[in-house]
This record gives sequence, structure tokens and C-alpha cells, in this order.
Amino acid sequence: MSVNKIVLAYSGGLDTSVILKWLAEEYECPIIAYAADVGQHEDWDAVREKGMATGAEKVIISDLREEFVRDYIFPAFRANAIYEGSYLLGTSLARPVIAKEQVRIAGQEGADAVSHGATGKGNDQVRFELTYLALNPRLQIIAPWRIWDLNSRKKLVAFAKEHNIPIPTTKKNPYSSDENILHISFEGGILEDPWNEPEEEMFKLSLSPEKAPDTPTYIEMDFVQGNPVAIDGKRLGPVELFAKLNTLGGANGIGRLDMVENRFVGMKSRGVYETPGGTILRAAHRDLETITLDREVMRIRDGLIPEYAKLIYNGFWFSPEMELLQKTMDESQKTVNGTVRLKLYKGNCIPVGRKSDNSLYSEAFATFEEDEVYNQADAAGFIRLNSLRMQIQAFNRK
Repeated sequence: MSVNKIVLAYSGGLDTSVILKWLAEEYECPIIAYAADVGQHEDWDAVREKGMATGAEKVIISDLREEFVRDYIFPAFRANAIYEGSYLLGTSLARPVIAKEQVRIAGQEGADAVSHGATGKGNDQVRFELTYLALNPRLQIIAPWRIWDLNSRKKLVAFAKEHNIPIPTTKKNPYSSDENILHISFEGGILEDPWNEPEEEMFKLSLSPEKAPDTPTYIEMDFVQGNPVAIDGKRLGPVELFAKLNTLGGANGIGRLDMVENRFVGMKSRGVYETPGGTILRAAHRDLETITLDREVMRIRDGLIPEYAKLIYNGFWFSPEMELLQKTMDESQKTVNGTVRLKLYKGNCIPVGRKSDNSLYSEAFATFEEDEVYNQADAAGFIRLNSLRMQIQAFNRK
């Protein structure tokens, strides 16, 4: 493969630092190290310094936090996206915004190739590359893990030492983790045995429910067309609002998940996740929908959630079918306006009140007291007509 310039998705960790040096040697061309700030806790000055010291022609750090929350997290939560009944898609949602910016930088810098540090076993290689191909299929794609012989940590460390690439001297974290403003994930180490319970010191974003406060925290969240806009009456921008939810959720032990999921490539994988703010947001959003969405609209929309979530998980964010589903999901959100009151307590997020100017709930119809709007005698005919096919079936059995 002949290339003139490569944009590498770079984190400054061992893998992408080795990849940076390896690309420069293998392709003998300038490498631009691109790092995306999607809300992870990182020393960006150190990342920039290490990238330049490792041989990058330029290090570009893009602040994508606002775009990530506004254009990826909020749309997914308007759709109540959840994968295999549990996973709130924290890593899956970050990949398309990271890859989109990488494609933009490639165009800006005149690069004809892009590269990433995802392995040939995981989902991320698919998510990155489907985005590259959807947005600029002329770019060449280099995936070192699928073509080089540095296929173990031991070999990576040896390569790093040979090329004077700094290796952290702190005790090695036994887990592979991915962090952004929506979540942090953990894989590997003792977690590869699905019988092992995660160690408490592994968690970063949340207290254990046992150590959470003994008194509940109450909050109110306002929504406009399915998007959260305020907490306790204070309007906040997307990033500030989500950070606030993370703080509230983490302090109350909310958002931990331990699951075995099905990767797109075919294998099962055990992951442990912390998604404090996202867990609160989804609970509040679904609760507000109970009074603002028509029953049949909700039924049809809910039937689409598994397919919608699968498209995100598998990397098809920029596909035409995803565009169609997003428009459908957003159409259902026009009346999802109002306020939800939640009780946060020891790992639980409990909606305890909801109100909306678009509410379809009518106390006049629902009351157990005497009313003048509902004729209970009408229910007899309703029941008989709904049972007609079962009556016919019963007669035919005789």
C-alpha cells in the first residue's frame, strides 16, 4: 500500500504509541496523531507531548464533547436505545463521532489514509471503518492489528523499549477500559471469567450502593421534545447537564452494569460498565413518555428499539436505515415535553412524579371515584368483541 500521509486515531497509550512509530517506519510518510476529547479524564498536554516525541508530524486534539452529547447521546436517548436489554451503548455511540472528525481532519490535512488501534476481534474496527467508508470511501484504511506481527503485550513493550517510547511505570491496570462522558467500560483481566465478581476498586465513576448515602436525593428534570434541558429548574447546556447527571448518579451508586454481550463479529464478551448519568436520563425519559405518548405510537416505537440499538452497536450510524429510524424516533418525541421528579437512592433511580402540558392522562377518566365521562356498561361489548375469535375457536373444539 502506497500512502502519502496518515491520520491516526491516537490516545497516547501503549498500543497507539507503538502504532504511531510503526506506521512511520512501515509507510515512510508523515503521521498526524489525532486525539478526540469525548469527555474522558485525560492530560491533553501530556498526550500532545508524547505524540510529538513519538514521531508525529502534528498532534491534533479535537474537543467533541458538545457534538457527542447533542448529536449522538441525545438522539439515542430520545429513542430509548438499549442493546440486549441492558447496555446503554457508551462506547458504540462515541465511535462514529470520533471517526467522523478523523475523516474531516484527513481532508483538511491532505491525508490519503486513516488508521486506528482497534483489534481484529472487537466491534470497534467495524464502527471506525464503516464510518470512514460511509463518509469518504476514497480514504485508504490501515488497521495494524490485522496485519502486523506485534500480537501480544510483550511484543508491544519490547517494540516500545527498542524505540524509546515511554511506558508508564505505575502498576499495570489489569483491565482494558474505555471512557467518555456517557460511560466507562471494563474488560479483560479477571473479568474474562464471567463467574468472577468485579473488584470494588475497579470502579471510577460511582460509589457502591452499599456506600451511597442513607438518605435519598430528589431531582427534577425538564424535557423539550425528548431532550433534557434543565435540572431542578436550572437550564443547562448538553455537556454541563450530562456532567451534572453523572455526579448525581455516581454519588448515589447508580449506573453499574455487569453483562455478557454478543459482539458483532460473533463471540460473546463480558463487560462491566458505569453509566450513572445515562441511567438517570433513560429512566426519566421513559417515565415522561408514559403520560405524553399515545399507546399505539409507543408500541410501534418500542418494537423498533432493538433494531435501532443493533445498528448503533454494529457501527451503522451513518447508514440510510439509521437515518430512517432516527426520523421515526424523533417524530414520536414532539409531545415529550414536561418534568419528571426522581428519587435517587442506593443504586436505584425511581420516578416518583411527572407532569406535562401535553399529558394524555385524564383523572376524570381514570378515577376510581364516581365520574360522568365513562360508561362502564360499554365494557361488556368491548370484551365480547375482543373474545369473538376465541369463542369461535372454543366452539370448533367441541
